[in-house]
Amino acid sequence: MPGGKQYPMELFELTRTLVNIESVTGNEKACAAMLRDYLAERNFRVELQPVGPDRSNVLALRGTPEVVLSTHIDTVPPFTPASEDDEYIYGRGSCDAKGILAAQVIAAERLVSEGVEDFGLLFLAGEETLSDGAYVANQSPCGSKYLINGEPTENKLAIGSKGILRIDLCARGRMAHSAYPHLGESAVEKLLDALHDLRRMPLPVDPELGPSTLNIGVISGGRAANIVPDEARAQVLIRTVNGADALRQNIQRLLDGRCEYEFVRETPALKMERLDGFETDVVAFTTDLPNLTRWGRPLLLGPGSINVAHTDHERVRKADLVRAVDLYCRLVRELKERIDD
Repeated sequence: MPGGKQYPMELFELTRTLVNIESVTGNEKACAAMLRDYLAERNFRVELQPVGPDRSNVLALRGTPEVVLSTHIDTVPPFTPASEDDEYIYGRGSCDAKGILAAQVIAAERLVSEGVEDFGLLFLAGEETLSDGAYVANQSPCGSKYLINGEPTENKLAIGSKGILRIDLCARGRMAHSAYPHLGESAVEKLLDALHDLRRMPLPVDPELGPSTLNIGVISGGRAANIVPDEARAQVLIRTVNGADALRQNIQRLLDGRCEYEFVRETPALKMERLDGFETDVVAFTTDLPNLTRWGRPLLLGPGSINVAHTDHERVRKADLVRAVDLYCRLVRELKERIDD
């Protein structure tokens, strides 16, 4: 171990176990069942909240929860099993967010062993796509005053996170032989013109969260090189900071009459509070927190770097997992003291 420090093997074993359970979004059943059994054996009141066919959130409570630790159990594809060396644990979900999940579970066990009660754990399905697990959970809040969400923030307390506005576009045309393009109407050219104007559109800027950004993530269309295309599609994702209503109106004015479009997902940007003694940061990614408004005041912190999440070299530093356990315990204690005051 680096520096000769002895790390708690239970934390690392739990992280590896969770990484080795394939839970790409839509396939969270096995991971939820494992967590249900694990936490029930440790005397938490555990329930599964159905999210869809064979999918569920996991809610585990001690007493009457005032503070809840939360993260998600799904991952992006493809599944990659766990591996490790002296410094890191690797594999899909190791930092986003199976390592975080393990750190929260071990923190919860430590809190119980130290006599702390009245807190909970909420582990969610579907964060990586539509936050459908968060939507379900928000219909049945447990009465908590604070929700500590876990995402890879390098163990810094995030005081702001950007939102999401996703737009799916579809341009229609008319097929023709490419030797006689005047007989057809190119859907691809229509789509490219619309996307070009979207890229040139001014985007909002926030003094704390920084600039909005736009990504054209998917383009598809056409049938063959010698056919004028009759259909073309694109998926566009904007990381928003403020002024979402005005942004939507600008997009509508730009696209109306040119192509079909749909606002598929919208999650607002979020600003969160500071706590003395915690290093802070602003993150550009979006979390489940904007969809968990009935679970208390939001905080965001977790081990790992977002820069390696969703990559083929995803990993989390073991020392950061250990520190995260300490930070989660500290957060729960400080927030409970704030409630008691």
